[in-house]
Amino acid sequence: MLRWLAAYTASLVGDSVYFVALGWSAQKAAGPTEVGLVMAAGALPRAALMLGGGVVADRFDLRRVILGGDALRCVLLLAVAAGVALTAPALWILVAVALVFGAVDALFVPAVGALPPRITSPDQLARVTGMRSLAMRLAQIAGPPVGGLAMGLGGAVAAFTAAGLLFALSLPLLLTIRIRPLETGDAKQPAPGTAWQDALDGLRHVRRHRLIGPLVAVGALCELGLVGALNVGLVLLNAERGWGPSGYGWIVGGFGAGATAGAALLTVAGRLPRAGLVVSGTLLAGCAGASAIAFVPSLGGAVALAAVVGANAGVFSSVGNALVQTAADPACLGRVTSVVMLTLVGLPPLGYPLVGAAVEAWGTAPVFVGCGLFAGLGALLALASDAVRRAELPRRQPKRAA
Repeated sequence: MLRWLAAYTASLVGDSVYFVALGWSAQKAAGPTEVGLVMAAGALPRAALMLGGGVVADRFDLRRVILGGDALRCVLLLAVAAGVALTAPALWILVAVALVFGAVDALFVPAVGALPPRITSPDQLARVTGMRSLAMRLAQIAGPPVGGLAMGLGGAVAAFTAAGLLFALSLPLLLTIRIRPLETGDAKQPAPGTAWQDALDGLRHVRRHRLIGPLVAVGALCELGLVGALNVGLVLLNAERGWGPSGYGWIVGGFGAGATAGAALLTVAGRLPRAGLVVSGTLLAGCAGASAIAFVPSLGGAVALAAVVGANAGVFSSVGNALVQTAADPACLGRVTSVVMLTLVGLPPLGYPLVGAAVEAWGTAPVFVGCGLFAGLGALLALASDAVRRAELPRRQPKRAA
């Protein structure tokens, strides 16, 4: 288990370092508009191919898909580092790198999401999900400083090299992980068919499932409502209050620290009773806190409130993901994961321009309240769903006598 956690964390930190290197390289090669183009380029193939990545995860050996994804990203970034060492990176090269990296991510992310049930027992799945969320939060905290340090010491060459080596580090660790096959009582592997048919089967499985369907809808409403406000709105709020770049860093750091603590709670506890009500309650509290940030007059108060929002978000995402993974048909888990990740990384950026335009038209406070209320619809949907309210994580199975 610790080898899997170390491999996953190394891969996530590599992701963060890569984005730092890509952004700084684009900034040196072109203007602000082109920087935005380069940074957004990877999101297009990631969103477009994510459902196909779920089909690949369900059809093929998970170990090979995951190892192949990390190996491809390692080779890609080391090749970019070698190219940058020889000549200044052209804009089209950076766009091409972002597109390839995003396409590989679309295959890698669903496979990684489908892995936890294959490396642990159902009663320990919540703990593993908490560990996964904790690794994500730690990578978000550690990755940018590592990337910045590499840029400071050796420029883009060092940063791309560091990211590639982090992906390389995950490979031997992943090779030692024991992945168990589907158990006899689990659903059969998908029958041979077209990739499109398999993708549609995965969508139907999500839509018809009495627990997974509502949870995916709840998560989509939450992400569409909160992510735009927290990513775009906080930048504009910080500028409006005159807190400066350091103030924004403190607020984001507070959110990250709270989210880390929330993820750590499930990692330590292993199981939270009344999981469905925990999802609803933490989401509702997080929405209320996000709405209130725009009304806090001091930087210290905003940081503290961001930490509270982050803690609730950490618990909500960890418990919600654990419920989805324990409820999903094992033969469809990759496709279910691809749908979940599409709502997490594919849909939220669509709201960024709307948040910016709304802040310009009405100011930060009304927009934060509106986003919080929109995300709060997810909490109301969770409370209205009997399956979500009654949802429970698997209990620890007693050890059998020898």
